[in-house]
Amino acid sequence: MKLRKVSAAAAAVVALSITATACGGDNDKDSDAGSSGGKKITIGIKFDQPGLGQKTPQGYAGFDVDVATYVAKKLGYSADQIQWKEAKSADRETLLQRGDVDFIAATYSITPEREKSVDFAGPYLLAHQDVLVRADDNSIKSPADLNSKKLCSVTGSTSAQNVKEKLAPKAQLQQYPTYSACLTGLQSGAIDALTTDDSILAGYASQAQYKGKFKLGGFKMTNENYGIGVKKGSDLKAKINKALEDMVADKSWDTAVEKNLGPAEYKNEPAPKIGDVKS
Repeated sequence: MKLRKVSAAAAAVVALSITATACGGDNDKDSDAGSSGGKKITIGIKFDQPGLGQKTPQGYAGFDVDVATYVAKKLGYSADQIQWKEAKSADRETLLQRGDVDFIAATYSITPEREKSVDFAGPYLLAHQDVLVRADDNSIKSPADLNSKKLCSVTGSTSAQNVKEKLAPKAQLQQYPTYSACLTGLQSGAIDALTTDDSILAGYASQAQYKGKFKLGGFKMTNENYGIGVKKGSDLKAKINKALEDMVADKSWDTAVEKNLGPAEYKNEPAPKIGDVKS
């Protein structure tokens, strides 16, 4: 009788041990990623911006993707340890504040308002707000001409705010969730112009299916200083700044610009100095 009690107790201990080991294995798996078995880093990018941040059947591509990959490597993460997460314009601050991402490289302009809630490393690219119109439309020759037009931008973007506050307050502003949705409206004639940064517009205009259908206004209406967003107070800011300096110094920055934006004949500004935010 005693032997049976001991055997039953022993069996229970073994069962608990196996269960604990299995649970521990699941937790370890959740904290790791990639074939190398190291920890993951989660990076927010745009999924629908050709030349900058785009999800394709082959993976993720664009200038922001190359910058983020370079930075991640300097932080100790290989490419297969990166988990990419879509960061729509209206969601970026929330993603950082909740800790859903470690940092965001998603055509994220540094502004005083945003700096109240998140920190920025950089800037790593100076772009300018412009408009994209249909190639046969010659009615928009200056920003003032937008006041009588149906203008599209993205909800939560600085471009939408700039239009409403100073550039064309009388324009019929349409705010869509993505730039690709605006582009569809421009192509169909539902809107007259799409406004955002010239770097983004150049990426769209250079796509094979749109080649020759659209043109840039060339207005350079604002300075847009692209930064890498991190959670307020994060020590990643200094580390990312150092990585960006290294990227410029070893010419990887120039290579990434030419590779991703060169085909659109985009006339980029020189690499900005860290902390030099152009107003």
